Amino acid sequence: MKFNIDEIIKVTGAKIIHKSNTEGTFEISTDTRKIDKNSGNIIYLPLRGENFDGHNFIDKALENGAAGYFTQEKYKVNKDADFVLYVKNTLVAYLELAKYIREKINPKVIAITGSSGKTTTKEMLSSVLETTFKTHKSKLNHNNEIGLCETMLSMPLDTEILVVEMGMRNLGEIQLLTGYSLPDAGIITNIGSAHVERLGNLKNIAIAKCEIASNLKPDGIFIGQDSKILKENLKYQGKQILTKISDCSDIKIEIGKSEFTYDKTRYTLSIEGEHNIENAMLVIEAAKWAGVKTENIQKGLLNYKPIEKRWEITKIGDLTFINDSYNANPESMTAVLKTFLSVYKKPLCVLLGDMGELGKDEIAYHKQIGEFLSSYKDVTLLTVGELAKFISRACSLNSKHFNSKEECAKFIKTELEPETTILLKASRIMKFEEIIEMVKNL
Repeated sequence: MKFNIDEIIKVTGAKIIHKSNTEGTFEISTDTRKIDKNSGNIIYLPLRGENFDGHNFIDKALENGAAGYFTQEKYKVNKDADFVLYVKNTLVAYLELAKYIREKINPKVIAITGSSGKTTTKEMLSSVLETTFKTHKSKLNHNNEIGLCETMLSMPLDTEILVVEMGMRNLGEIQLLTGYSLPDAGIITNIGSAHVERLGNLKNIAIAKCEIASNLKPDGIFIGQDSKILKENLKYQGKQILTKISDCSDIKIEIGKSEFTYDKTRYTLSIEGEHNIENAMLVIEAAKWAGVKTENIQKGLLNYKPIEKRWEITKIGDLTFINDSYNANPESMTAVLKTFLSVYKKPLCVLLGDMGELGKDEIAYHKQIGEFLSSYKDVTLLTVGELAKFISRACSLNSKHFNSKEECAKFIKTELEPETTILLKASRIMKFEEIIEMVKNL
């Protein structure tokens, strides 16, 4: 999206502290690596974080071809720029520009959060909406303030529905995101123990997630799972739809497919799992609210495909790997294990790693996974990670713990039974996809 200087000044309150030429329209970039002399008119917007300061790269941005730049440092001016714009806070300026575009294009905005399943639900919903509307969505997990701005500023002018994913690490963050995106609809996939390390307990997590309704329009809609903790903390007084898996009938889950009946209509997903059916129910309600016909909802759900590191299937020789290691918390790990162990045929192996950000009870959470697995038989359990070892210790299955991914890869290659299917599940920090590459290269 391009702006002229007058628009920028009006929206952000910027002051021009150096000017030689401000003619034309300009795009905004926060990354010097994406600026070159063929990019057209670019304004560099340096952001500050805990471990970086984009102001250190202003000279590089100009060298690469930026016409001008924003700054929070009014006394540091590089006169090689055509112009310099001073603002008190560059992130706030970025957010204000994004909000301006959101209001200018004026699509319906659907915001999605949750302790797990929010990216899956975003992708699934987008697949459905694209059957009917010009739809724009957050890329991958671009779910913080910067990701929100990038999403809204890259929105085509003919966008009819914008789907934004919202993550949070502390109270107030989702409220800030909704304050700039102004959603028409809000979705909470679930409330679980992810980020309990930062927020202290499940109630605070619920309060933080329920902030998604804090800036919903009065004539908008909130959609979520019918859970006690959500209802106790949701303050939205507008229309609400709460779903529960018991509303479905004739559920059939098999390899590569889930079928279910919801509100007298039959739906099929090209991915297995009750948790994915729960996500699909939220999608169905949001799509009906948006005006998507039933046959297009069915088509969009069937066409949905998981993105990288979410139920990603790889075959190496006679072994099959299912990589679901994009992220993990106790609820998502239990749901994935339940699906895998009930649908796939033996021989089976589950390879589990650390679940992050679980706070003072992190060991207990890992032990609970081991105890859950103990009710299954004839499954090999492998673990890697300082916390994952407690899964093995608490589990009565045939289990083995490894101190490194390399040791684990060697064991998989040389010791597992032929035709074994292996599920990989861990928090992103564990980088479990590396184990698959190691096995491939042995």
